[in-house]
Amino acid sequence: MANVETPNKKEQTTIPTAENKKGIENHKKIATHLEAAATLHKDAAKHHEAGNHDKAAESTVKAQGHTAIANDHQREDAKQHAVIS
Repeated sequence: MANVETPNKKEQTTIPTAENKKGIENHKKIATHLEAAATLHKDAAKHHEAGNHDKAAESTVKAQGHTAIANDHQREDAKQHAVIS
């Protein structure tokens, strides 16, 4: 595992409370959508195993939708980090 350097307290950027809360909520939304996508992909695999290809396709499309939403939130997070830096 690589060593990660933690900046000194003097070097750390102070983030306004509102921005910090926005970032936390954004990460939680990302995680929620990625977890939903993972569950739906597992469902799709089970449907394929059972020969229910229509249900597998439906689960896959739903999973892709959750992934797209998570990606949107990740882009917003990247923008916030760029503004803060």
